[in-house]
Amino acid sequence: MNKLFFYPALFLGFTLLITGCAKDPDPVNESELITSVTMTWTPQGSGAPVLFQFKDLDGPGGAAPTIISGALDANATYTVSMALLNEAVTPAININQEILDEGPEHQFFFATTQGISLSFSYDDTDTNGAPIGLETTMLTGAAATGKLQVTLRHGLDKGAAGVAQGDITNAGGETDLQVEFDLVIQ
Repeated sequence: MNKLFFYPALFLGFTLLITGCAKDPDPVNESELITSVTMTWTPQGSGAPVLFQFKDLDGPGGAAPTIISGALDANATYTVSMALLNEAVTPAININQEILDEGPEHQFFFATTQGISLSFSYDDTDTNGAPIGLETTMLTGAAATGKLQVTLRHGLDKGAAGVAQGDITNAGGETDLQVEFDLVIQ
């Protein structure tokens, strides 16, 4: 065999083998399966907490999710905590910790249908001081009925216009979760 061709071919093959087995320096952060969402609305002052829950234990597709909403008082202030789980595995995985660990990559957005007066402010921030939304303060307006849509975005641009104030319009990124609750303010 001609050594002129053998050694370069051996070197090329060895190089391809090493680079083909190298770890990806920028691994893709795949979104977690979120099967359960619980929003605990604790009224400031006095009163019992109100729970909004979404459960879809088999994930997207399959059986329809179970969605439970509670009635909120008009013209009231609530401290709202989000709890997200993946209950498709045992033991269940708490997704909140991953959202906190990857804070600059995540943010919740809250939208209502017309006629519903609900304003909010973020009570938690990521390592850059930008909002996350696992903890918020919600202020209800006058009595009304409609829908509350909760969206979790991943890989968004938190510096885009309006995003820090909760406007999803310029956020970009990918939707990890979108849940719609019936909203009754009485």
